[in-house]
Amino acid sequence: MKKILNEPTAYVDEMLDGLCLAHPSYYQRAGTEGRVIVRAGKRPKGKVGIVTGGGSGHLPVFTGYVGEGLADACAIGEVFSSPSVDQIADAIRAVNSGAGVLLLYGNYSGDNMNFDMAGEMVEFDGIQTKTVRVADDVASASREERSKRRGVAGLVYAYKIAGAKAEMFANLEEVTATAQKAADATRSVGVALTPCTVPAAGRPTFSIGEDEMEIGMGIHGERGVRREPLRPADSIAEEMMSILLSDMPLRTGDRVSVLVNSLGATPLEELFIVYRYVARRLTDLGVQVVMPQVGRYATSMEMTGMSLTFFSLDGDLESLLKAPCDSPFLRI
Repeated sequence: MKKILNEPTAYVDEMLDGLCLAHPSYYQRAGTEGRVIVRAGKRPKGKVGIVTGGGSGHLPVFTGYVGEGLADACAIGEVFSSPSVDQIADAIRAVNSGAGVLLLYGNYSGDNMNFDMAGEMVEFDGIQTKTVRVADDVASASREERSKRRGVAGLVYAYKIAGAKAEMFANLEEVTATAQKAADATRSVGVALTPCTVPAAGRPTFSIGEDEMEIGMGIHGERGVRREPLRPADSIAEEMMSILLSDMPLRTGDRVSVLVNSLGATPLEELFIVYRYVARRLTDLGVQVVMPQVGRYATSMEMTGMSLTFFSLDGDLESLLKAPCDSPFLRI
């Protein structure tokens, strides 16, 4: 294992120390174990709080999307491990200002269980919560079993939309409905070329041939839909587009935001090669691209690979997408 670290057991806490020292005007550590990141500054009364969370190893997801017009707090677990019930409850309490708290996170069994239990725990404090689970990974389950799909890079759009709605001082029901609408309008698929190494494990999460790629692999190394020889960029992009469009067809005149995301090691140059193809194909279909995003948004440590996300827009979603937000990792 080649990583720039001290002790594997200190990996997450030392990372959080550095993150807050680098961005003191954005982030503060909170919670009894210091595993909660909250927005720096005063929280306005009457605003719905938005709490997210998940395992480390995916920056900027999840912690990086704490900020104005985004999430208000994030509970952080060990690498690829869910935050604890107590950590999530700490995050909820930290951002409650009397209007309730939306729990917005990716659809994984450990997260689901712990967020549900934390929501029940804070009911005793008189805090009302609602839940939206993002399940945008089309390769992880069929349309008929969409509730079983994983949450991946589509989380970024859910944070943006829900955060913008909450900044308008909408009530908890309205913020929840808007976040669910955004989640329902999002589809993602990934392709992996190499594994990553979890510091505490010290070995790759899976093995793959030098000349192979895996379509549909998850951000923790979950099995994809198939493994095959590595193809040229345009062929990979066409395959990924076909998977997304078969699940969420787009018609002439539709408007969509596109996110081309590095899983960690894939450089921007390669992402732009893919985006070039995607943008041209969507234009040929008569679909207008709005506010494309190309870069590292939801990673898997040093995994080589990428994901492609389509976010289908109507007037309301587009307006919220264009609303201001401010974090070190996303600024509009």
